[in-house]
Amino acid sequence: MRDTASVRGHLPDENPGFVGRRTELERVSAALAEHRLVTVTGVGGVGKTRLALRAAHRAAERYPDGAWWTDLGQLDGERLLVALVADSVDLADHTPGMAATGLCRRLADDRLLLVLDSCEHLAEPCARLVAELLAAAPGLTVLATSRRPLGVAGEETIALDPLPPAGPDALALLRRAAGEDFPAAGPAGEICVRLEGIPLALELAAAQIRLQGAEAVRDQLGSRLDAAPGARFDLLAHTERVWPSRHQTLRAAIGWSHELSTPLERLLWARLSVFRGPFDLASATAVCTSGPLDRATLPEALDGLVRASVVRPPDAAGRHRMLDTIREYGATWLDRTGEAGTVADRHAAHFRGLAGRAETEWHGARQLRWYRTVDAHHTDLRTALDRLLRTDPDAALDLVGSVAFAWSCRGRLREARDGLEQALLLSEARGRVRARALWALGVTLVLQGEFGPAQDVSERCAREARHAEYAEPAGAGAGTETGAGTGSGRDRPGDLTLDAAALAGLLALTTGRPTAAHVVVGHVLDAARGGPADSAARLRCHLVRVFALTGLGRLAEAREKALRLRALCEELDEHWTRTALEYQLALTGLLEGDPVAASGHARAMLEGTRRLGASLGVALGLDVLATALAAAGEGERAADVSGTGEAYWRSTGQPRRGLPGLRALHEKYTDTVRASIGEPAYEEIFVRALTGLPQDGLDRALRGPGRHG
Repeated sequence: MRDTASVRGHLPDENPGFVGRRTELERVSAALAEHRLVTVTGVGGVGKTRLALRAAHRAAERYPDGAWWTDLGQLDGERLLVALVADSVDLADHTPGMAATGLCRRLADDRLLLVLDSCEHLAEPCARLVAELLAAAPGLTVLATSRRPLGVAGEETIALDPLPPAGPDALALLRRAAGEDFPAAGPAGEICVRLEGIPLALELAAAQIRLQGAEAVRDQLGSRLDAAPGARFDLLAHTERVWPSRHQTLRAAIGWSHELSTPLERLLWARLSVFRGPFDLASATAVCTSGPLDRATLPEALDGLVRASVVRPPDAAGRHRMLDTIREYGATWLDRTGEAGTVADRHAAHFRGLAGRAETEWHGARQLRWYRTVDAHHTDLRTALDRLLRTDPDAALDLVGSVAFAWSCRGRLREARDGLEQALLLSEARGRVRARALWALGVTLVLQGEFGPAQDVSERCAREARHAEYAEPAGAGAGTETGAGTGSGRDRPGDLTLDAAALAGLLALTTGRPTAAHVVVGHVLDAARGGPADSAARLRCHLVRVFALTGLGRLAEAREKALRLRALCEELDEHWTRTALEYQLALTGLLEGDPVAASGHARAMLEGTRRLGASLGVALGLDVLATALAAAGEGERAADVSGTGEAYWRSTGQPRRGLPGLRALHEKYTDTVRASIGEPAYEEIFVRALTGLPQDGLDRALRGPGRHG
């Protein structure tokens, strides 16, 4: 979940370089008022995205449930289309079944605007999804951008032309992009005419104007565009169905920028095309260096592409990106060099390594940093996984096993499950890699409420852990490593067995069997060497044991162990386990009749889950806080927090649930405060929180007494 928002929904910030388009903007705004599907069509680089973004910002206040943006350009196929759209509307869907079903349910009662940007390469699956969503959600309006219409019944198409070449808007765009106030008559005006007012072409020309001056650019464009078609660098592989003659001009402009680039810049341009999402210098260096493009020469080549507006300048996090049209051009050149497969393999290897480092760093002070790194590189991690599923399933299993737990924590359960199940099916690897993937799949299934399949996976995980730690020869290779902390002599359970026990214990807890949970983790912990600080697996087992003690009613013992573990987590700067412990301490406070202590721990949990972006954790934390407030007799605040909790539960795509003990307490104390403040008053506050901004409700929930120690 996003931490803050002034309005419901999520739209990217507008590009400050937006120029003109008053008539087109009015047409889109009028169409949105009359039609449920509006598609802005036009050639690449004509400004469809900018116009749609401006129109969405302008219309957002008309949609009580917000305006939401989905960038489809990052997808390289339809398999993750629904997951990406769901993520873009803050649906962290934890339920099993068909993904589109959960998305339809999420949007069914809402009045919102959904913007689907860059649909052209997924036109048919987009059309199917849009048709299904519009049928299921009467209050939904879709604004799409595509190089061709989607072909859905009722679609209103608005064809976007380039800016009038001899008009003031084209010149204004060139002036703003170049940072120079050109006169209307002269080289700048001729450039606008030669480039037919195409915004992306004008921006590329502006970059060269900053380097060479307007007259030199005019002369070069003249010689290029007056040349025979075969000399115009018209090299994009696929044909366009909209305005092919004008797209020839854009291709020529991109080709001209390519021609003006140095050989190393051209090589880097081609290799960077393998990135589907934003990339930083470290990733570009790892993926794109070889031959003459080395660690010493790559930064200068990258700077050159930025100066030429081929690559966007770095954002606040140091990440660059390329527009789809320019990336497509680079991909064509990469194919022509014969390097496409090699660079794609380097890309996959790099992100497999990043995933491995993230897993290694999970237990310790760099956990939050690497958790956010995995989130920031999500698109390219998925791209790498898809590549490895085709070329090296064993490596794919290693990659997805490294990041699936982080994906699940972030609410990407469908993607985690999909990737894990595919890799487990295709890979024949045994040992540590398979055991770790089975553990991650088991956790994912438990969080989805799929307890039957989770039981089967839990048993398979335990068998694979025993195989890896006892049956395989020591030092048998990467596929059979036992992991850290397995003990010498192979006579004690290692981390794989510990995690298998933690999974079995988690499953037992969520199905109301605290005794079984306590026995299974206790047996393994008693046999293992070391303490909870020695590994993430040990820490997870100790966490399960604390929850089991709580479920067994051994509250003083549970609280004492939880406080000791929390202090250890604070020393390690470990966030995920610490947050779970705050939840347990809140539950213990409730069971011990101390709602004030429970409220403090619940707020500490909410702070942690919000930092992790874990919507399911936020929903659970709001439930325990609402229960604590109700137990303290604060009926109005309890109703407000409970309404906000319901909004977060709906964002997970599943009904309210949690540990059995909490559910009973929540019902008991909620009934009490409903009676004390009156059913109508409770319902009014609850519904107001439910229909308000969830982030605002979470902020209100956190404005209370400080955390209890």
